Amino acid sequence: MIVETYPNIYRLEIPLPNNPLKALNSYIIKSEDKNLIIDTGFNRKECKDTLMKGLKNLNIDLNNSYLLITHLHSDHSGLAAALNQEGVKVYAGEVDGKMINEMSGEKYWERFDEFKVLFDLDKDNISFDDHPGYKYCPKEPIDFVSLQEGNILNVGNYHLEVVDIPGHTPGHIGLYEKKHKLFFGGDHILDSITPNIAFWGFDEDILDTYFKSLNKIYNYDIKTVFPSHRKIVRNHKKRINELLEHHGKRLEEIKEILKDNKMTVRDVASKMHWDLRHNSWEDFPNPQKWFASGEAMSHLEHLVCIGEVDKNIENGRLFYKLI
Repeated sequence: MIVETYPNIYRLEIPLPNNPLKALNSYIIKSEDKNLIIDTGFNRKECKDTLMKGLKNLNIDLNNSYLLITHLHSDHSGLAAALNQEGVKVYAGEVDGKMINEMSGEKYWERFDEFKVLFDLDKDNISFDDHPGYKYCPKEPIDFVSLQEGNILNVGNYHLEVVDIPGHTPGHIGLYEKKHKLFFGGDHILDSITPNIAFWGFDEDILDTYFKSLNKIYNYDIKTVFPSHRKIVRNHKKRINELLEHHGKRLEEIKEILKDNKMTVRDVASKMHWDLRHNSWEDFPNPQKWFASGEAMSHLEHLVCIGEVDKNIENGRLFYKLI
């Protein structure tokens, strides 16, 4: 389905089969000189067919078009290599662009075997083979044009400023159109669902990074946020307050779970509340166990950083306990 959400700005809904996210909002900004496509969907036939059909219906000439990837996740970057091979110039932030190219090789994914033990997920006998990030990411390196905060992309009457908004991923970027008060936010601010904040390494408190990015955007003069999933956001300050409150409750929930025992990441995740239609942790599909454990881990590490939780490693597994 294609909807003109603003003059010459179109939302193309790309299905994400068998995924709780259901669909990706790809945005196409048209002009007489060139067009900008924002995000692509998975690297799979259903997504490519929908994207190419939508571009055709909008009379988009790929020779006069550019692609911007807001962040590394495969539902956003999956078809970037295919479009790049068609001659489309592909933009991304420097951090996530580099990681997308790393994802096209096996070495990047071998770290998931380490995380499987560290998180205690090996007791669920899972692997990364059915992880959508692995299955549907670009399989060839991409010749990215790296963007820095403050760069401007001019498309017709729109002057889109690159904004760094790390948190959902380490190098997530958005586009801010100051004159029209528009913000293309990727997965930074979502409504009716909350962005997954995962674990990316011990060198950064990624949840705190996300909080800072939310507070940064809070002060922008924005009338409309164009998110990558679900509905358009008309009151970004209200939604940011709700997201901050959500994560505050998450942190309290985890402290309550840890009240009496030290626990692994997997066991904390299994006791958290998730808005999924499954009766127990055992019923969770393997990809959702990865996502849930990653989110539990980011919150546990934040609690460690602020001095409320302690951790230690036993037999290669992380254990957390309330101080």
